[in-house]
Amino acid sequence: MPVVRRVLELRWRKRLGPLQLAARTGIAASTVHKILARNRLNRLAYVDRATGEPIRRYEHPYAGSLIHVDVKKLGNIPDGGGWRFVGRAQGKLNKALTPGKPRSKWHNPLMRHAFVHTVIDDHSRVAYAEIHDDETAVTATAVLRNAVAWFAARDITVHRVLSDNGSAYRSHLWRDTCTELGITPKRTRPYRPQTNGKIERFHRTMTAGWAFRRLYLSETQRRKALPGWLHEYNHHRPHSAIGRQAPITRLTNLSGQYS
Repeated sequence: MPVVRRVLELRWRKRLGPLQLAARTGIAASTVHKILARNRLNRLAYVDRATGEPIRRYEHPYAGSLIHVDVKKLGNIPDGGGWRFVGRAQGKLNKALTPGKPRSKWHNPLMRHAFVHTVIDDHSRVAYAEIHDDETAVTATAVLRNAVAWFAARDITVHRVLSDNGSAYRSHLWRDTCTELGITPKRTRPYRPQTNGKIERFHRTMTAGWAFRRLYLSETQRRKALPGWLHEYNHHRPHSAIGRQAPITRLTNLSGQYS
């Protein structure tokens, strides 16, 4: 029906509420609400921020059926602390005084960025992560091998891996490594990062809970704190999407503890 399409179009593009939609379309607000509820658009939380389209929520039926992989890029913390905690002026000074400051944009990548390679199991939301100084195919495939071995130690066999369209995941090395490991590689549709939404959400949780949670006096100090935070996330932090249980409770082998 044209009026239904008009309501949904305005909801997607304008994020309007039932009263505003009713005024624009000439139908009752209660009818607007029914249309939105029927199409899972009655809550803006169901709408993707980037595209305005409804979020298609899904969950694979068992651990290892699908893992999500991605890389979170973070600016490294200079000795003495970064600007978020010490202020921009002091943060800039700390960066200038930190040994190994790059003389050019190609010198000493360690002082530029940290690349957190993350892996999330779709069913359980159990997370695995490693910090590296690049996001090359060589590094990405090494992380994949380590993650698959980590899950295997917990009696979980990985069958599929979903990534974005980054160069590392489009490489022959990634394809060949997946073949060797018996994993089917899949990629998200271009310009649709919400397809990999679980790991995007994990990145926000990780950034708030670990990367920017407190004052770190060096990049080394922050990197050393990641394993402890991952243990807290996997074993103790309630996850709203799985009944407020810790992700590890969804694995079949609870004896394999993350350390």
